Amino acid sequence: MDTKKIHVATGFVTGRKTFKDVIKTYANSWNDNDLNVLEGTNKYHLNLFIAYDLKYSNTLISDYKRIAPEIYNCLESVNYLDANNISNEINSLVTNNIITRTEANLLFGNGYAKKRNIILYFALKYKMDYLLFIDDDEYPLATFKTSNGNINWSGQNVIETHLKYIVKADITHGHHCGYVSPIPYLKFNCTLTENDFKTFIEMISNDIINWDSIKSKMKDGGITYANESILNNSLVKEVSEVNGGKYISGSNLCFNLKHMNKIPPFYNPPQARGEDTFLSTCLSDAKVLKIPCYTFHDGFMMYPHLLHGVLPNKLKPVTANSKRIILRFIKANVGWIRYKPLLLYITKPDTYNEEILVMKENIKRITPKLCRYFNNDGFTRIYQELEKYDHNVVRHYDLFMKTKEAWEKVVNYLRQY
Repeated sequence: MDTKKIHVATGFVTGRKTFKDVIKTYANSWNDNDLNVLEGTNKYHLNLFIAYDLKYSNTLISDYKRIAPEIYNCLESVNYLDANNISNEINSLVTNNIITRTEANLLFGNGYAKKRNIILYFALKYKMDYLLFIDDDEYPLATFKTSNGNINWSGQNVIETHLKYIVKADITHGHHCGYVSPIPYLKFNCTLTENDFKTFIEMISNDIINWDSIKSKMKDGGITYANESILNNSLVKEVSEVNGGKYISGSNLCFNLKHMNKIPPFYNPPQARGEDTFLSTCLSDAKVLKIPCYTFHDGFMMYPHLLHGVLPNKLKPVTANSKRIILRFIKANVGWIRYKPLLLYITKPDTYNEEILVMKENIKRITPKLCRYFNNDGFTRIYQELEKYDHNVVRHYDLFMKTKEAWEKVVNYLRQY
């Protein structure tokens, strides 16, 4: 039997103190379901890559570096990618004429896309075989709705399931349940009709966020429940290209780093999100598998006790009855609308002008209704941001292309490293 070491990296972009609890949960799952025991070999070695943001929730370095000794003991390495590490690496790349300083700033720095690129870069540099991205608010659990209105829970072997399938793919992508969407449950009325909201969702949507999926979630109080048949039947599906992309999300996501030429960089327009969406538009030649494992997304951080084994019989619906939920909804809409012009420009260049005009007309018509319904003028930002990012779409497309070109230079360098 081949006993060559297989180096598995788990990557976290984090800014929360609860990160350590998440790490502990995944590490314990790894220990309890040891592939090495099953295969009778010391083959798999787990490595941790952490890109942290101290400003996100006013955390300290110690919030990330004080990991319990028993967790360290099951890891081959722990790699903290702080400002000094990144600065030193950028200086080395620039000094050795691999990329320019401008190109380095496109790839690495602050923001989700650039921090994910940092993890991807170091995982490649340190000769990892596979890299699994996990979010700090996603737990290895699946929740199922029962006929009596209660819920059941199932632990998920997230890392192990990705390793089972990634050997025959370029990318594996799991499922998500829980509070996947920031869109609250709404009771439509004459101020905001269902047709108004449907049109609004269609204007901001991509192929993961769309009206059909949002409507079904709203019926369940804004909660996404796992599909038992996917797990019971170990359903695996190759992701097809639809509307210019093989659409994945940025977590519960594994890269086969042995196929580094198939792995594009993350990118998003300045101050926008969508780094997973833009990566999705670069996967035409990649084999992407949707695999049978779930993570529970605690998007509102209402259930951190799940990590300590406290499993509720019911989940709270997401209703628009608190300022915090409304503000999160507004923030999500602003993030989505900031990247929608570039997504349209990439996937529908021939009809971009017509489609962006329809978007503007609908958004301008519906946002005043949203303001009245939620009693919050923050929704006016959506149209303002749409105008701004439409105006800059050609520049953002140029930055997107230059980011991919810079990444290709880095990958060519790392092949020889």
